[in-house]
Amino acid sequence: MRGRKIAWPAVTLLPDTQAVLAVRMDSPPDSKSIDWQAALAQHGRWLRTVVLARLGEPQAVDEVMQEVALAAVEQRAPLTDPAKVAPWLYRLAVLQSLLYRRRRGRMRKLTDRFAARFRPTEADSRTPDALDWLLLDERRQMVRQALRRLPPRDAEILLLKYTEDWSYHQIAAHLGIDHSAVESRLYRAREKLRNELSALNVAETV
Repeated sequence: MRGRKIAWPAVTLLPDTQAVLAVRMDSPPDSKSIDWQAALAQHGRWLRTVVLARLGEPQAVDEVMQEVALAAVEQRAPLTDPAKVAPWLYRLAVLQSLLYRRRRGRMRKLTDRFAARFRPTEADSRTPDALDWLLLDERRQMVRQALRRLPPRDAEILLLKYTEDWSYHQIAAHLGIDHSAVESRLYRAREKLRNELSALNVAETV
């Protein structure tokens, strides 16, 4: 995992989000205001990594990032300190990830009810799409499986360290925690991942 970076696409804002940004940019100039469009572009990639670690669903990242962008530009108490942008966006991404999981949970319950009432018949020959299973090798799937077994905070910090190749100082600055907290969280996360990989009979990767 070390040194391998995920090539996230830039945040693509939906029309409603672009409109909100345009209104903010047309507002009277304020020397203390933050250019959120630039801030989201700067921090978008690692925030996507955080969201992925929290949700484990690549298809959910874009949706959550749209909510993060909207929340950033529609603040009731605008943030004016540029030094606090990264930690603030991090907390916002975590919050929006939690809200997404709640929405998905409610939707899953509705889907399960529907499936229970309308079960496939013998004439229904549809089968799940197996393309993802064919494209990924067994070892990579096991590593991902091990990551999914970890608490979101542990998966998150491992992905930031090994996919973004961040130093302890960079992780601390972006997450708004101190250096010693980064050390202890990474140590615990590595140990948990090693245990999960060992349970899956996969050689250690961290």
